[in-house]
Amino acid sequence: MTETTRDLFFGGRMLIEQPKSRDSYRVNIDSLLLAGFAAAGKHAQRAFDLGAGVGAVGLSLMQLNAASHITFIDVSQEATSLASRNAEHNGWADRSRVLTGDVQELALEHKGEADLIVTNPPFSQPRTSVIPRSERLTQARIGDLSAFLAAARQLGGKGSRSCYVYPAQYLSVLLGYAREQGLEPKRVRFVHSRAHTYARLALVECKAGKPGGLVVEPPLVEWNGETRSEEVRLLIEEARLVRRADDRA
Repeated sequence: MTETTRDLFFGGRMLIEQPKSRDSYRVNIDSLLLAGFAAAGKHAQRAFDLGAGVGAVGLSLMQLNAASHITFIDVSQEATSLASRNAEHNGWADRSRVLTGDVQELALEHKGEADLIVTNPPFSQPRTSVIPRSERLTQARIGDLSAFLAAARQLGGKGSRSCYVYPAQYLSVLLGYAREQGLEPKRVRFVHSRAHTYARLALVECKAGKPGGLVVEPPLVEWNGETRSEEVRLLIEEARLVRRADDRA
């Protein structure tokens, strides 16, 4: 049995039970940033978290009141067991569902059910990557990116959105796989550690449809000197989003 810790997020508003060992994938700010990005769009009745791990992104959507129901999908039984427990810890067991298995196979079983799909997908491809130090990290970080895009396309109903967080330097790889599935980028936001640095992450929203209509949002800067930027502070400490005049419903 893997030893776990119970950690608090959003200023203590959300509890996540996760593996204690650093040799396992642990929740980081990328999951919260993805949830905040997805939450800035239209409220979803049915959201799916692909490669959900312990459920951080999907549970964050619930905390941000961005979804009415969340389905977690992960290939790891250990991860989905923790995701189920985390839904219970936060009082959302009756508004969640946990599925264990291959994302593509499960997507076919639940075709067209989703209004919103979120995923922090594998960012490395097998046989081209430095192998992480443990089997659990390998499972979380290395995989078939195309499978996640194909699953997102299958799950999406009419007008659905799919949101991704991905290393900015490999954004073209993500968009290439998305277009193979008929998914077009409609909203992109780059995350910079500091204002003068290159982008660290790309947050991307896709929809099925024709090319065009892409909105590139103002950059999200994480740090001002030694303190969190106000936008990031509001998100991670108070579970609040900064709303801009040009935010779309």
